[in-house]
Amino acid sequence: MQYGLDLSNAGAYGDPRMLAELARLAEDTGWDGIFLEDYIMHWCNQATYDPWIALAAMAMNTKHITLGITVTPLPRRRPWKIAREAVTLDHLSQGRFVLGVGIGNGKDADFAHLGEETNDRQRAAMLDEALDIIVGLWSGQPFSYQGEHFNLQEVTFLPKPIQQPRIPIWVGGGWPLKGPTQRAIRWDGSCMYRHSNGGEWQDWTPEDVQALRSMVETQRGPNVQFDIKVGGRERRDDLEQEREFMQSMAEAGVTWYGEFIPPCEPALVREQIMQGPLRVE
Repeated sequence: MQYGLDLSNAGAYGDPRMLAELARLAEDTGWDGIFLEDYIMHWCNQATYDPWIALAAMAMNTKHITLGITVTPLPRRRPWKIAREAVTLDHLSQGRFVLGVGIGNGKDADFAHLGEETNDRQRAAMLDEALDIIVGLWSGQPFSYQGEHFNLQEVTFLPKPIQQPRIPIWVGGGWPLKGPTQRAIRWDGSCMYRHSNGGEWQDWTPEDVQALRSMVETQRGPNVQFDIKVGGRERRDDLEQEREFMQSMAEAGVTWYGEFIPPCEPALVREQIMQGPLRVE
């Protein structure tokens, strides 16, 4: 199991210069990856910065740490623009970029206040089409596409990604909802949260992880490479309890555990990063 930091693209530490500094600090203190949120107007109502520009700065200031975005809401993005940006980050980082995607929340200001599509079914269909287009463009071969939401006359996108067969695509959304679960299984990994009808935070359970692993094996075969990223909340005060939970995740088959640091003062986030990950055997 690898250990990542989930950081915001907003607040006092969210600007590209600061995130580049924090990425270098994380690399030096033993973290395996950093994953940014993607908001145009962040839920914390603080100053918000473009995460893709921040990731470029982070890539230039690091050498081996994995960099990703979990998740970018593809229904409010042009798929060919994401395809180009992702390949650029892949080359800039020498193959260290992971693309996390989702439908986004139609109630967020990113959608509702900006005239974007707010219907869940429509955004899900847009996401599926966008993913087909992105992967087709990454092939480096002539590619065209005719869909309900996107149409593309034949073009050839170069360069191809460094990572082959493609840049890893992780899918977010609510586990165990059918749509995001089946979409994740189709691609390279899951960064889904555990869905709750009441809206309160819920950790994944070992049984959840085992169930997803079983579905992947049934539908795609036993030896397919498939990442499962869980976590996404702040570290518990009870470190022994936190280690026990993380151990159960590792034993169930989780490949990435993410620790969230909310928007806060840079001195505080540095302090939390310098603690290093709570590694388990």
